[in-house]
Amino acid sequence: MFSSFTHYFKFSSLFNFFKCKFNLNIKIIIFDKTNLMKNFIIFGPPGAGKGSQAVILSKKYNLKHISTGDILREEIKNRTKLGLKVKSLMDQGALVSDEIILEIIESVILSTKGFSGFLYDGFPRTVYQFKVLNEFLQKIGYKIDAVISLVVKEEILIKRMLRRAEIEGRADDADIEVVKNRIATYREQTEPLVEIFEKRGNFYPLEGDTTIEHSFNEICTIIDGLD
Repeated sequence: MFSSFTHYFKFSSLFNFFKCKFNLNIKIIIFDKTNLMKNFIIFGPPGAGKGSQAVILSKKYNLKHISTGDILREEIKNRTKLGLKVKSLMDQGALVSDEIILEIIESVILSTKGFSGFLYDGFPRTVYQFKVLNEFLQKIGYKIDAVISLVVKEEILIKRMLRRAEIEGRADDADIEVVKNRIATYREQTEPLVEIFEKRGNFYPLEGDTTIEHSFNEICTIIDGLD
């Protein structure tokens, strides 16, 4: 009987040892996943300087820079079926459908390796896009760590975009009426996200009228101060 008890005790101890070790390993995996893959949104109207900040921030923090505008412009450049459809919309200053954008974003997230997280530039642009992104990130164990918003006066936005059209040859910024329409579309469809972001408590509005370096340093202070 003593022998049976000893065997039981050994088996039980061994089982509990592996059970604890297994649970510990699971916690480590989850911790690594949520801790390493940070998710930041750089938010603001067209011409606010999101792209400029995203490029240098992604290099500093080893983030995958996801620019929906760049992705779509590449499709247009290559004259793909999607590109031709998107060009027609962008020429009018209209937004590309949620379905197209979300499909692109999810594909990029799932295929990305070797980065410490993601930096979303020009996305989400609608309340629906944010809702789907948030649910998708939660589903794979991630979260949105911070939303950094660049606030710029409208007259400065217009000047910046028209100047950008001359320097970079951006056709979607060349016509002042299209530029104004893009800003109006932002006010109508994207700006309502501000209220949602504010309620979440991880929303950081910054003056975007300053130099690139000044805005960059302010954003770095925010990111470095996060848990």
